[in-house]
Amino acid sequence: MYFTDRGIEELVQRRGEETVTLEWLGEQLRTFVDMNPEFETPIERLATWLARGDEDDED
Repeated sequence: MYFTDRGIEELVQRRGEETVTLEWLGEQLRTFVDMNPEFETPIERLATWLARGDEDDED
C-alpha cells in the first residue's frame, strides 16, 4: 500500500456516498493549489490525466 492510499481510503470512507461534479472538483483543486503552491505540478498532472481519460499518455 502506498502512503497516498490512506488519504484515498479516508476520502472514500468519509465522502464516498456523495455525488460531485467535475466543476466542484476543479474548484477544490484550485483552492488546494492556492493554499499549497508547492503542489501545483502534481495537481496539474492529475487534472490533465483525469481530463484525458482513456487517451494514450503523450509524455
